[in-house]
Amino acid sequence: MELPKDLRYSKEHEWAKTEGDKVRIGITEFAQSELGDIVFVELPEVGAELKANESFGSVESVKTVSELYAPISGKVVEINSALEDSPELVNESPYDKAWMIVMEPSDVSELDQLLTADQYEEMIKED
Repeated sequence: MELPKDLRYSKEHEWAKTEGDKVRIGITEFAQSELGDIVFVELPEVGAELKANESFGSVESVKTVSELYAPISGKVVEINSALEDSPELVNESPYDKAWMIVMEPSDVSELDQLLTADQYEEMIKED
């Protein structure tokens, strides 16, 4: 299972990648493998203000519907509209093509509270 070392991870299985003054967010390979085949992705509007650990959308698979949680607080400045027509990208490319939102963080120090790749790997081993 792929766990890029340059990302930070939430306990709810989202990843966060710092890109300059913005943060790109998606769900982990572990999360998509647990969900199964993704058939629908619901994302927030650009401009939405999110708080850390607040639901910002959902992912629907053939098995279940799972909430998406913001790993940090901030403003949504971009959404991946490709997921509307191609939700299966979440299964095929969770770290590249299937990013979900880009945020302008309101407090970058929140990123320090997220897990490193090694810490996330330990957490999912315990599940």
